Amino acid sequence: MNPMSSAPELPGYQHVYSGKVRDLYAPVADDGTPREDQVLLVASDRISAYDFVLDTQIPDKGAVLTQLSLWWFEQLADLVPNHVISTDVPAQVAGRAVLVERLEMVPVECVARAYLTGGGLSEYQTTGAVSGLPLPAGLVDASQLPEPIFTASTKAPLGEHDEPISFEVVADTVGLNLADQVRDLTVRILQRGNDIAKDRGIIIADTKVEFGQRADGTLVLADEVLTPDSSRFWPADAWAPGHPQASYDKQFVRDWLTGPDSGWERTSGHEPPALPDDVVDKTRAKYVEAYETLTGRTFSS
Repeated sequence: MNPMSSAPELPGYQHVYSGKVRDLYAPVADDGTPREDQVLLVASDRISAYDFVLDTQIPDKGAVLTQLSLWWFEQLADLVPNHVISTDVPAQVAGRAVLVERLEMVPVECVARAYLTGGGLSEYQTTGAVSGLPLPAGLVDASQLPEPIFTASTKAPLGEHDEPISFEVVADTVGLNLADQVRDLTVRILQRGNDIAKDRGIIIADTKVEFGQRADGTLVLADEVLTPDSSRFWPADAWAPGHPQASYDKQFVRDWLTGPDSGWERTSGHEPPALPDDVVDKTRAKYVEAYETLTGRTFSS
């Protein structure tokens, strides 16, 4: 799928960019020129897997991600400012869009891990470390780490893989002071998230966050935060190290794509096939369940 082709036209806004999931628009000023200080961030129902944007969309996914992020921004407000200006948005994208500050984005993927799984597990199994951080011997899939760690990666273009990088590379890229800030905040966001989520029966194994800077250098939390797209959510009562965990995210999609029914080979380079209805329904249900379990609110699209 070409994300650009699915971005809606919005009166009063100029489309400027489409990523895997989000469409960005600049508000048009009274003189007809796009504003440079604000962006309308619209979360679509697109879903990506294995670096492909799939042809099949997940109904209400964009609304879930937007409303969950807004809830988390409130829970994190004492740790770090966020980019939200207003939720007063065009009716066409109501519930799944926010007007935000336009920031100078920090050019690294900021990841914190409280449990070992996914790409971090693969790296650990090869090197005994993750992003250059040595870890204790004997860890297995879903092992809880002694303490949460910061494991940055490159911010790769659409269709390419992010590559893990050490803290030293982050410091070389953005400067030591800013690297210290994003490392500490990323870990604190995951810790706060788990403090809240565990009371609701969810483990947040890891998370990826985005930061930007205002003109005065203030660090600001941007994009989404602690959602099923940016994090791994596991049911706490089912956690058992040694194998992959049940999850609240798009694991249904990944499992179907790599299973026998899809007929798709991950290494083929070909676009993945369309998702069957039952996978779409189960994935939507998991996103909604995550939102309702964490916030205690009933989801309304």
